[in-house]
Amino acid sequence: MKPSIPKGTRDFSFTEVANRTYIMNTIRTAFELYGFQPIETPSFENSSTLMGKYGEEGDRLIFKILNSGDYLSKVDSNLLESKESNKVTAKISEKALRYDLTVPFARYVVQHQNEISFPFKRYQIQPVWRADRPQKGRFREFYQCDADVVGSKSLLQEVEFVQLYDEVFTNLGLKGTTIKINNRKILSGIAEVIGAKEKLIDFTVALDKLDKIGEDGVIKEMLSKGISEEAIEKVQPLFHLSGSNEEQLQTLESLLASSEEGKEGVGELRFVVNSIAEIGLQSASLQLDVTLARGLNYYTGAIFEVAAPEGVKMGSIGGGGRYDDLTGIFGLKDVSGVGISFGLDRIYLVLEELNLFETVDLPKPQVLFLNFDASQNVQQLKVLKQLRASGIKAEIYPDTASSNNQQKKQWKYAEKRGIPFIVSKIENDQFILKDVVNRDEFSCTIEELITRIR
Repeated sequence: MKPSIPKGTRDFSFTEVANRTYIMNTIRTAFELYGFQPIETPSFENSSTLMGKYGEEGDRLIFKILNSGDYLSKVDSNLLESKESNKVTAKISEKALRYDLTVPFARYVVQHQNEISFPFKRYQIQPVWRADRPQKGRFREFYQCDADVVGSKSLLQEVEFVQLYDEVFTNLGLKGTTIKINNRKILSGIAEVIGAKEKLIDFTVALDKLDKIGEDGVIKEMLSKGISEEAIEKVQPLFHLSGSNEEQLQTLESLLASSEEGKEGVGELRFVVNSIAEIGLQSASLQLDVTLARGLNYYTGAIFEVAAPEGVKMGSIGGGGRYDDLTGIFGLKDVSGVGISFGLDRIYLVLEELNLFETVDLPKPQVLFLNFDASQNVQQLKVLKQLRASGIKAEIYPDTASSNNQQKKQWKYAEKRGIPFIVSKIENDQFILKDVVNRDEFSCTIEELITRIR
């Protein structure tokens, strides 16, 4: 049997794990700097928790888990013969792998509402799964790094999330990212003004694909969803809206003068944009993008998406937005929330393409004990215990060398792993230590050994 892994999944080498850990630690440090607390939720949830929360397209991408045992025996034969796959699936699969971290977080808040203090600021770094078509930067198993605040409607949260994005990407050395911002109330207002309010979901899902399928593709999809040519003609100028953030806001104000919801969205956007302009960002830029829709049904206010620096071909490396009543689907009404996510896997590919991993140190021992004499093994192990108790990463080569070639193999092992100190033998409680970096060799006591390595 030829070994393989499912499409859309990956193995990670020790180098890749070290680089991924570097990214996660950078994000985690920024999360905690801004006051967020960590939680974790299960890899799979009840299907009822996830289904219907991401729109029709999202529901199709959820990985369902078959019930254990003879699951088909519990399904009515008439239902099986009907070939209604959705109804059959509901009977044979009661659980599913999580699609994102936001809906499980909403479920968590409702279940633990008496244990947490509001506003509740949480972060979560865990894998999610989507039955998507694998391609560059798009995987079926990938990590999300989320930060959310629930229990506050203050727009100060949106301002801080823009700063948080800027903080992380600056610390990663990823300068020149663009934080795109829009507001679902503006999209609702546009749909209202062009007479397509009853088609809001279809309108936003199609609009969100503008950068993927182009203007013609978006128009074709809108027409297929029943949005009239007249409505599309009215919205087309927005596909090419340009100018400064303030100029675009003024255009939107004029366009949405007859929509109260649209005007409210413009006001919210103006607060965030003006606040960031006053505070300033370190290396990112904030850009209004009226075509940004984030095709998830639960967003109700500000929406974010982060683009990699110019010249790097990659989809969004972060995104998020405000959801005013996501917990309401689980019985807890009127709890507003807002959150953002970092796409770890795409960020990795961008950093790799821009050669920004040079400073990441691979985990390795500080000292290696060569194994040329089996009679010294117990003594070596005792010393290793002492070194490790002192916080020094130490290792012994496991196989005893019985020939010159095997001894050379041990030296080669140390060289390949870049281990800076090597103990070749022990004589009368003296250690023959080689300092690889300074190309020096000398004899020392255990105390001197510890001091020098430190």
